[in-house]
Amino acid sequence: MTGMQAADLRTLLGAPLQVGPLHLRNRFVAAPMERNYCTEDGSVTDRYVAYLAARAAGGAALVHTEAGYVRADGRGRPRQLALDDDRHIPGLRALSDAVHRHGAHLGTELNHGGRTTRRAVSGHRPVAPSPVPCAVTGGEVPDELDASDVHELARSYGDAARRCREAGADVLTIHAGHGYLIHQFLSKATNHRTDEFADPTLFLRLVIDAVLREAGPDQAVGLRISAHEGHDRGLSADETFDLMKAVPLERLHFLDVSAGSYEAGEWIVQPGEWKPGVLAPYAARYRAAYGLPVGVAGRIATPEAAAQVLRSGQADFVSMARTLHADPAFPNRALSAEPYRPCIACNLCIDELHQGRPIGCSVNATAGREHLRRTPQPSGGRARVLVVGAGPAGMETARLLAEQGHRVEVAESAGRVGGAFRLAAGLGQHPDYSRLLHWLEGELARLGVLVSTGTAVDENLLAAQDADAVVLATGVRGPGLADLRLPGAERRTVVDVHDWLESGDETDQCVIWGADREGVATADHMAAAGTRVLLVGAQNSLAPDVGRRAKILTVPRLQGNPEVRILLNAGPTAVDEHRIKVRTAATEQWIDAPGPLIVSRGVVPVTELLDACRQRAPYLGVFTTGGADNRGDSLRQCLASAARTAEAVHAVARRHRIPEGPAGLKRRDP
Repeated sequence: MTGMQAADLRTLLGAPLQVGPLHLRNRFVAAPMERNYCTEDGSVTDRYVAYLAARAAGGAALVHTEAGYVRADGRGRPRQLALDDDRHIPGLRALSDAVHRHGAHLGTELNHGGRTTRRAVSGHRPVAPSPVPCAVTGGEVPDELDASDVHELARSYGDAARRCREAGADVLTIHAGHGYLIHQFLSKATNHRTDEFADPTLFLRLVIDAVLREAGPDQAVGLRISAHEGHDRGLSADETFDLMKAVPLERLHFLDVSAGSYEAGEWIVQPGEWKPGVLAPYAARYRAAYGLPVGVAGRIATPEAAAQVLRSGQADFVSMARTLHADPAFPNRALSAEPYRPCIACNLCIDELHQGRPIGCSVNATAGREHLRRTPQPSGGRARVLVVGAGPAGMETARLLAEQGHRVEVAESAGRVGGAFRLAAGLGQHPDYSRLLHWLEGELARLGVLVSTGTAVDENLLAAQDADAVVLATGVRGPGLADLRLPGAERRTVVDVHDWLESGDETDQCVIWGADREGVATADHMAAAGTRVLLVGAQNSLAPDVGRRAKILTVPRLQGNPEVRILLNAGPTAVDEHRIKVRTAATEQWIDAPGPLIVSRGVVPVTELLDACRQRAPYLGVFTTGGADNRGDSLRQCLASAARTAEAVHAVARRHRIPEGPAGLKRRDP
C-alpha cells in the first residue's frame, strides 16, 4: 500500500458521520453478533463487558450488542442477551459505560426469534405469524399468534427500547431480517394469515411506533433488514424493496442492510468463497431511494473492501462482525495502515454459536477471553527459544514469546511455512486462509524472529543452538499406509491425502477413502477442477467433524455434482488397478473406479524429535504445542495451544534468572 493509498483509506474510513442525533467518529460499526456470553437467564457478564470494551477501544465508532430478545418466548440461544425485564438494566448499563469510556456509542438490537426458537431453550412453545416450522432449528411447529398477542408483542419491543434507553444505549436497532419474527411477518413463506396481519408490514410499523415512543431525543433508531431471503420460497430483492415502500423509513435515522434467512444461512454469514462486499449493491439501492445513512454487512474483511464500499457510494458505514471478532483493533489498525489479524471466514464462531457454546475464534485465541487477560509480567531475563516447526502453532508461539521480549528462532524442515494448514489454504473453498500465514510471517519479521525454512532439525542443530527452551511444533501427518491391510493396494497408487495435496498432482479420476473434513474438502477441490470423484467413507454424513456453516456450500455442491459419487456408511475391502470393492450395510460390490486411491484417515502427532530435545535438557525445558501436543484437530486448537505454550515458557523464564552472555544471549550453566 502506498502512502497515497493509505491516506485515501484514512480519508474514507476515518470520516465522521452524523446518524440522527449521534456523531460517529468514523465509518466502522461493530455489527450485532450473537456470542453466548451471557448467563443462562440472559444477564450481562464480565466476559461480555470486556469483549465489547475491547471493540470500542479498538476504534469502532458504534459497538452493538447481539440481538437481544424482547420477550421470553423469543429467546433463541442458551445464553442470549435478555432485554425482556427491568432486572437486566444494570447489566446493560455496565455495557454502555464500558463502551462509552473508550469514546464509542453502544447499540442494542431488538429481536424476537419467532419460529426459529425452541422450547428446550426458551421454555416456551415457539410462536409465529403462521404455524410454519423451521426445519433448521428442529422443526417444532409454532403456535400462531392471535391478533391481540401480536399487538402485545409490538409493545414488548417498546418496553425493551425503554430499558435500553435507561441503561444508556445510544442506538436502538430493530431487527427485521434473518428470518426472525418481524421478517416472518414480512415473508410470503411464513405469513399465511388472513386477518389484518396478512398485511406483511403492519407488525413492523407497530414495532417502529412502539420503539420511537420510548426512544430518547438523543438516541438513534434504525432498522436492520435482509435485502432478500436467499431461497426460492422467500422474498426476492425486488419484493423486499417494494415492501419497504410501505414502511415509514423516513421516521428512522439509519438502515442497515444484510441478507438471508435460516433457510439460507450462507447469506447471513457469508462463506469465504464469496467476493468481498457481496451485499453492497443491495445497500446502494436503498441509499439512493431513501436518503438515510445506510450501512452494509457481508464479507467486508479488509480496509480496501470497506473503502471500496464507501468510495462507490453504496453505503455510508460498514457493519463488521467476524472481522472485529478476529481483531478488535481492526479499525485503529486500518486507519493507521498497520497490519491486522485477518478473519479467514472459516465460520467456526457461527458453528459454535449454534452448538450453544460461547463462541471462540480460530485466529484469535483471546476472543471472548478479554476478561481473563493479565498484565504482561517481565521475565527474569531474555530467554533464547528455539521453535521447531513453522505451522500456525509454531509461528504463533514464536510471535507471543517475541512480544514478551524473548529471543526466538524458528526452524522449519519444509521449504515454506504453514505446515498442514498451508495445504488447506491451497483449496478453493478457503481463499482467505493464506492471509493468516502472511500475517504471521509479517509479525515474525516485525518482531525480529529469524525463520529458517528448509532446515532439518536434528541432534547437531539442537546442540549448535543451545537454546534455553525448545518448543516442538512439528505438527501432524497422516497415520501412514503400512497398516492399511487392503488387498490389492500394492497394484495401484495409494497415497495419504496430505501427501497428495503436497505433491500438487492432478488426475482425471480418483477414489477418496474417508468422508471426514480433509477427505470432503479435497473431493470438493478436485471435483471443481473437473476430476471425477468416488468418495467412500465410513461416516454417516459428509464431514461430520465440521460445523454446518463451515460446509454450507461444500456439501450441496458435492451432492449435486454428477461427476461425484458418494458412498457413506461404507468402506473398501479390496482394490485392483481400476476397481474398488466396497462394502455397505446392504451389499458388497466391485465398482469401476480408476485413478489414485487417496486416503484420509485423520492425523497423528509428529514427535520423533521429542527424545532428542529432552536429551539436550535445555535450561528452561522442552515444550510441545499444536499438533505435536495432540492439539491439532483444528486451527483454533492449534492457536489456543500456542497461547498456553507461550504462557508456560514465559512463566518458567520469570521464575529463573537467566544469565546473559556478552551478546545478550544466555550462557548455559555448567
